[in-house]
Formats: sequence, C-alpha cells, structure tokens
Amino acid sequence: MLKIEKYAAIDIGSNAVRLLISNIIIQDDVPVIFKKNSLVRVPIRLGADVFMNGEISEYNQNRMIDTMQAFSLLIKSHGVVRYKACATSAMREAKNSEPLAQKIVDTTGINIDIIDGEEEAAIIAATDLHEFIDENKTYLYVDVGGGSTEFSIIHNGEKIKSRSFKIGTVRLLNDIVKNETWQELEKWINENTKQYEKIDLIGSGGNINKIFKISGKAIGKPLTYFYLTSYYKTLQSYSYEERITKLNLNQDRADVIIPATRIYLSAMKWSGAKDIYVPKIGLSDGIIKSMYYETVSSVEL
Repeated sequence: MLKIEKYAAIDIGSNAVRLLISNIIIQDDVPVIFKKNSLVRVPIRLGADVFMNGEISEYNQNRMIDTMQAFSLLIKSHGVVRYKACATSAMREAKNSEPLAQKIVDTTGINIDIIDGEEEAAIIAATDLHEFIDENKTYLYVDVGGGSTEFSIIHNGEKIKSRSFKIGTVRLLNDIVKNETWQELEKWINENTKQYEKIDLIGSGGNINKIFKISGKAIGKPLTYFYLTSYYKTLQSYSYEERITKLNLNQDRADVIIPATRIYLSAMKWSGAKDIYVPKIGLSDGIIKSMYYETVSSVEL
C-alpha cells in the first residue's frame, strides 16, 4: 500500500530563511522515500544585525513575521501534516530572540525552536548520506552557514564526531572571527583526520551548491581542490558589483560566496582532502528526516 505525507522544515539561518516541503513516500517492504516538493528561500540577513549589534533590528523582525506568515499559509495550502522550525546561530545569540519567537507564534502560529550548535550538527549529520557516499571511505562533512559551520567526521558510513564552530560567512564579512577560532578549527580537523590515510570532503550550504552548479559537473562527481582554488581567485578578481552583473550571482550571494569558499578550502587544506563532493543537502533535509524518525520534536497539524 502506498501512503504519501507532506512534512515541512523551516531553517532560520544567519544569511537567509528557508522553507522546505517534502513528500514522505511510504510503501510496504520498501525503504521510505524523501522527495523534495517545494523550496522557498528569503534572504533575511539576521546575522548582520546580531553579530554587530547583539539583537535583531525592528525592520528584520517585521520581515521575519511577514515571512513566517507566508510560510504558514504555504504549509496550510500544501496540506502539510507535520513541521519543525529551527533557528540557528543568529537567533541563538540575539538578545531579543525569545520575544521575537513569541511574537511569531502569536501572530503566525509558527513555533520556533532555537537550537544550539551541537544539535544543529547532529540534525545535519542525520541526513541520509548513504546514497552519496562510499561506505569504505572517510569524509569530513562541512556545512557552511552565515553564523557557524558544522563539521562531522564520517568513517565507514558512520558519524564518528561532530563539532560546531563560530566561523560563518556573515561573521567573516563583518571581520568578527578571531584568529584563535581559526586555530582551534585547524587543530580539531588535524586531530580528527590524521589517523585516516585518505579523506574527502562533503560540502553543503547554498554557496557550495552554487559553485557546483556553475562548474557544470555531473551529479556525484567531485570538485577538486585545484578547481575550488582557481574559482576562489576568480571571485576575488571581481568587484561585488561585477560578481552580480558578470558572474550572474544574486546580491545576497555575491558577497558571502568568497568567505564560504575560504572555509571549504581551509577544511580541505587542513584535512589533506583533494576532492569535495556536493550532494545538495543541508539542515532542512536533516530536519525532515529527523521528524520522520522521531529523533527530534515536531508540530503535528
């Protein structure tokens, strides 16, 4: 018997807010299928407020309420039966995040969970990577966000270790990442990858997805360290305006793509990885799977 349900995941990041609606396809004696149905992304850069001023501006609070109202209507019109909304680095650190979350639930009915970095890393790692990875290999999984980056070591198909670092694209743009944080990250990567003879990277996040799309590579094929270094230099040779007009990048992507690429390249350099695989998955996908397997709380509609 075939049964299809719709789940929704809301990812409130430091650079953008996303709504992912997925079909959960359940059949007898067949593994469940998770199929993306709809993805909406709104570029509200909460991190620019929070990392500089400690709180979310009134302007962005109003944008958040409007966006959550729109997401609530989309969830209803799609017939979603279960959802979870997760807020990450920017909302974690904003002094006014709790009253904003309360205002959102009162106005729109959307209940927001503000999760810590370790839970964020765990949800991302819960994403089913088996169809993307070789279980005989070792990977460093790097999910770059606006406020933080989550790292996981995956060995023989199993997650060995995860850690969240306060190194994100919006923080780097505002020059508020300390050298000690970079050094701590380098040490963590070295210590957790040195025992493996060969390691590959898995990259997730909007910026690496965009770079992969531009590369024209076939799904499943990796980007090389050489390619990523070359593209990084290309990006740096253009002004912000030229990255929009000549490289055809959206305005909210044209600035953060450079620090994002720096994070991936640093992770490749410190782990000795020569290749980076880009399966186009992230926190939203992890939320959907975690809801289905009931490893996180969610709201039933």
